[in-house]
Amino acid sequence: MSLAVVYSRAPVGISAPLVSVETHLANGLPALSIVGLAETEVKESKDRVRAALLNTRFDFPSRRITINLAPADLPKEGGRFDLAIALGILAASQQIPATELEQYEFLGELALSGQLRPVRGVLPAAIQAAHTGRILVLPVENAPEAALVSQARILPIHHILELCAHLNGQQRLDFFQAKATKTNGVEQPDLAEVKGQHHAKRALEIAAAGGHSLLMIGPPGTGKTMLASRLPGILPPMNEAEALETAALHSISSRGFDLKHWKQRPFRQPHHTASAVALVGGGSQPRPGEISLAHNGVVFLDELPEFNRHVLEVLREPVESGQITISRAARQADFPARFQLIAAMNPCPCGYHGHPSGRCRCTPDQILRYRGKISGPLLDRIDLHVEVPSLPVNQLHADSQDEIESSHTVGKRVAAARQRQYARSDLSNNQLGNRQVQYYCQLDKESRLLLEQAITKLGLSARAYHRILKVARTISDLAGKDHIGLPQLTEAIGYRRLDRQPGIS
Repeated sequence: MSLAVVYSRAPVGISAPLVSVETHLANGLPALSIVGLAETEVKESKDRVRAALLNTRFDFPSRRITINLAPADLPKEGGRFDLAIALGILAASQQIPATELEQYEFLGELALSGQLRPVRGVLPAAIQAAHTGRILVLPVENAPEAALVSQARILPIHHILELCAHLNGQQRLDFFQAKATKTNGVEQPDLAEVKGQHHAKRALEIAAAGGHSLLMIGPPGTGKTMLASRLPGILPPMNEAEALETAALHSISSRGFDLKHWKQRPFRQPHHTASAVALVGGGSQPRPGEISLAHNGVVFLDELPEFNRHVLEVLREPVESGQITISRAARQADFPARFQLIAAMNPCPCGYHGHPSGRCRCTPDQILRYRGKISGPLLDRIDLHVEVPSLPVNQLHADSQDEIESSHTVGKRVAAARQRQYARSDLSNNQLGNRQVQYYCQLDKESRLLLEQAITKLGLSARAYHRILKVARTISDLAGKDHIGLPQLTEAIGYRRLDRQPGIS
């Protein structure tokens, strides 16, 4: 009897737990069985592996072959275990040295010819392999993505014969040498292209500086979508850890990770017909949704009242916690979802309430019903509410050069404000807890009295109270001030428009 152990990794959420592929050859009628909670794609690998080994002139043992994917209670899916299973059979039948396999981990789907096909979700596996110190062997097409992990040692292969020659010491393969990855693969739209709307631009800058959520209200064609699409361009650059975590989420998604987006803040814009599962993730085998794919970036919900109310309600917890847990009867997966929520809506059903043309004919009840599609609890969690009015024609031609600011100029102010926040508490202002808000957002007597009057008169909640303080703290950081003053607090209160008591303008 012969036994061989080969290492691989399973995709479970954003993690990649180790899987030991144990291969046992015994006497008896020829058969091959795969055990260890293997899904259909994994069980089909026995036919791919058999054909690949025979077509590459290896001997396929005419014995009873048992392949155990341990741990047995961990679900296994996909074709990523093909290469490990094939090597286990070759090592157990002594066609390659089993002692060489200890230092490697293997991922890859086998073609019937023995060539390697790329698999999805290699970045989490590369991160885990780097922590264990093992060499990760995978298809050539997956090597550039895996090499984003600077500590990982990657061995790319085209064909199983190349790998076997390497393991037998006949022809050694070289480690993958990562090329410098460009961080400007996709050009970001510039804030200078947005004409006028200085109040909305100011709110966008505050949102970027503190990581706050933002709701823009205005008629069609006033620049709400243009403003939202320019938020990633003024956000601070991602560090290595943030970039890896974001890329890992895209790596396990259905589309995979595009290297040209490395270290670029994601911008996700789901359509208003999107389901709750599409937004937060799910499925029998949990996959990340839009809010996780926007991790460390932006989710833009245009035409907010047109979304199904049930769909919007699922955003309430992750907006605050920065994480989403997908639970199923057989498994559970945690996905990070630290994103900035940017939303846009019309002021009324026809979209032209308050427009200078006077074309709106919506009744007050229709307007209230329209705005009532957004629940109070969700609205309460949005830090900034800003109007984006229709512009006069003369402002659409050109602004004076003194008023035009590029994304680069605004981004420098945003980065400076973020640095002040990180130096103070290692957190952005939107991540401050209640105790931290009390410590870092203290007010003088005059400002405290103003805030108390505003909360009472406008009917704001305790959550809105803390969010006003955090926004005021961000405005002070942009101004380079150590303490919150009356002007900063007054501006922050002005951004709470839609969650006031009925009848208060």
